[in-house]
Amino acid sequence: MGLPNKARIVEVGPRDGLQNESGAVISTAIKVELINRLAEAGLSHIEAASFVSPKWVPQMGDAAEVMAGITRKTGVAYAALTPNIKGAEGAIAAHADEVAIFSAASESFTQKNINCSIAESLARFIPVIEAAKKNNIRIRGYVSTVLGCPYEGDIDPAQVAAVARELLDMGCYEISLGDTIGVGTPVKARKMLARVAKDVPINQLAAHFHDTYGQALANLYAVMQDGISVIDTSIAGLGGCPYAKGASGNVATEDVVYMLNGLGIETGIDLDKLVPIGHWITQELGRSNGSKVGLAMGCDQ
Repeated sequence: MGLPNKARIVEVGPRDGLQNESGAVISTAIKVELINRLAEAGLSHIEAASFVSPKWVPQMGDAAEVMAGITRKTGVAYAALTPNIKGAEGAIAAHADEVAIFSAASESFTQKNINCSIAESLARFIPVIEAAKKNNIRIRGYVSTVLGCPYEGDIDPAQVAAVARELLDMGCYEISLGDTIGVGTPVKARKMLARVAKDVPINQLAAHFHDTYGQALANLYAVMQDGISVIDTSIAGLGGCPYAKGASGNVATEDVVYMLNGLGIETGIDLDKLVPIGHWITQELGRSNGSKVGLAMGCDQ
């Protein structure tokens, strides 16, 4: 099939990247500034918040304030994760441009993560989808553990396909396939995608790969050759998974943009503006920058 001419980057750092930060709760002002800076660098799709219980995810407790505080840039979609109808109502009230729902390809992971079966997890989202549709808000779906599970090991690609198809049938316009613990390799990634693409059109699929084993860029290059043109990334490689031992953050936005630039694939993102953002946010968080490109290019921030 060959590589795409253009790719859409979905920046998940403000949500997926920040939600698992331990220690002090990150201020609303920093979250707002991060989102605004990312939009100014050319990111057109930003997962800005998660409307979840502050009891379970303290870092996302100010979702409404974050959504109210950002400077909305024309042409940028500001999305929110919504685990239930209460979350969906919050996201709708905050004028989210789209909502995201999630399940997994592993029964064990789903039980550990949200205390229910895959089927039960999908059923919980029916009212969320109905509310979003009623308000003309797009719905994006996530499938976790598509290339491996911390409890079950390898995952049958047919199981990934079944969950992805269910999300599509429920009303999701796009399904993001997540290698939650980052154990995938290019061959495994292509095999999984080939099976899923039998049930879900390739142009409605996205790749969400973590870099735990340093394979994310190789895996992305592999699936792009098979038609993937939407990639989830996180500034400075922020993030992780509290239920997956050793899982590092998503692949760094800077690293993916550098690779795509080298391949002549358009993203609309200014790498020179992007790199300082990674240095700034990691300094604010008191942690190291997980982007190799960020470290290589340096920064005066």
